[in-house]
Amino acid sequence: MRRTGSEPSTARSPLRFRLVLSGWGLLWAVGGTVAFVLLGQTGWAVACGVLALLALVDMAVVVARMRQGAHFQPGRDIPPYEPPERPRRPGGR
Repeated sequence: MRRTGSEPSTARSPLRFRLVLSGWGLLWAVGGTVAFVLLGQTGWAVACGVLALLALVDMAVVVARMRQGAHFQPGRDIPPYEPPERPRRPGGR
């Protein structure tokens, strides 16, 4: 991806927000699993259990990416990248 220089200087990673949303989804999915088990609705309990598992996997991926730390982002003093020059062909064409 080519840097244009118009990127926001205050851009933040959405990982923390994604972690919160996954946690919220995990709570609802576990609650739904428990409620449907108590009501005897096996199909819905399994569906909520699968959703809980997906939310848990998503949380694990987000935590792993957060632990990787920040990646290099050019600052304001770095100008936008210029496109590479086309190589010249032998013979001047």
